[in-house]
Amino acid sequence: MSAVNFFVVVPTLNAANDWPRLTSLLVGSIAADRVLILDSSSTDQTANLAAAAGFRVHAIPRSEFNHGGTRQLAVELLPDAEILVFLTQDVGLAQSDAISLLLQAFVDPAVAAAFGRQLPRREGTPSEAHARVFNYPAQSSVRTLASREQLGFKAIFISNSFAAYRRDALMAVGGFPGEVIFGEDTITAAKLLLAGWKIAYVAEAKVYHSHSYTWMQEFRRYFDIGVLHHRESWILHEFGGAGGEGGRFVRSELHALWPTHWWLIPSTLVHTVAKLVGYRLGRMESRLSVRWKRRLSMNRQFWR
Repeated sequence: MSAVNFFVVVPTLNAANDWPRLTSLLVGSIAADRVLILDSSSTDQTANLAAAAGFRVHAIPRSEFNHGGTRQLAVELLPDAEILVFLTQDVGLAQSDAISLLLQAFVDPAVAAAFGRQLPRREGTPSEAHARVFNYPAQSSVRTLASREQLGFKAIFISNSFAAYRRDALMAVGGFPGEVIFGEDTITAAKLLLAGWKIAYVAEAKVYHSHSYTWMQEFRRYFDIGVLHHRESWILHEFGGAGGEGGRFVRSELHALWPTHWWLIPSTLVHTVAKLVGYRLGRMESRLSVRWKRRLSMNRQFWR
């Protein structure tokens, strides 16, 4: 493992069922005292399993969880860390040296953040597989502010399901934002690029991570994305809108499904409409009551 002083942070909530998959990525390849489990008052055995593995456990009330604020709490709890690696509880092992490979990106002192390649779950659907191929190509790359000229909004794409940050750079841009519905990684990536840092995509560092959302879950998720873009409109001003990339994704997905999985195309179109309607409602969230926003959102606790 690299000599860099790093710590791994995993926010958890009732992660006992995910524990064998998660620990396969951590146990044996990382010293237990380098792992911080930030647990949102789980009611299963998550905290006990983490403690038994030798991991550091810090519990917070479930009502206080916030995607950005909770991760920033980890940054503050680990003041000696040079690099902080963030995982979500639902990632799976694709290779034993995934984290070590991710950390190699920080050999370049100008790299402030790095994220690895996500592969679809072994039991994933064709749409899950396409999403991972579309967003996580087999070629590594490094992005700078100049990348927005070619990539637009895609220049600030990153995923905290498997990402690492240089603590000094993170703190220099104010840390993770605490008052966002989600997308704290996107906002942080934008701030880092605007501040002159680089972001690395490390295709050689791989984990399994994907979701099969229902159309309603897609609606709620994209409602929250719309809220984020409404409230943080500066990122659209600086990096352009996401509509062009969204259209390219839909065309690519339809092409991937035809003709081998043609029967999935009607469902895919329903999901696409759900995303679009959810996103547009999210952009209009200032016209909606808190009650309605809570009903439409995936992150309902945000509206308390």
